[in-house]
Amino acid sequence: MIGQNDDLATLKTLTSTLNDSVNGYREASQDVESEQFRELFTQFADQRSRASADLAAEVRRLGGEPDQDGSTLGGLHQTWLDLKSAITGRDDKAIINEVERGEDYLKEKFETALGSDTLQGESRTAVERAYQSVREGHDKMSSLKHGLEA
Repeated sequence: MIGQNDDLATLKTLTSTLNDSVNGYREASQDVESEQFRELFTQFADQRSRASADLAAEVRRLGGEPDQDGSTLGGLHQTWLDLKSAITGRDDKAIINEVERGEDYLKEKFETALGSDTLQGESRTAVERAYQSVREGHDKMSSLKHGLEA
């Protein structure tokens, strides 16, 4: 039962963090000027939403109630982004830099969870599936960021 509680806590944290990612991508898609980036951000928001739903189903299977809104930390990060944008203005490069920074954080959360010995069975499998979306998004945003810097 302790392992199940550990899995549940980890899954709930990762679900909240994925929800932050969904919210971040949706906001970025509204603020970016490039239609290409808007479409990409919308696709990643949808992909993350599916990954979050998958983890939420695992949380429910274990008897928990998943977060639907995102984490407090994600909300604080978004408030900081709003303040920063009011001061510096939003351009595509700045938005991609912030999205990539969020991707670094998300990837680290998933790698920490997968690197621990606490996730078991179906819970580990669900996290591994979600991590595929995380890794793909991280790598794409990193590539975009570095491409814009060149």
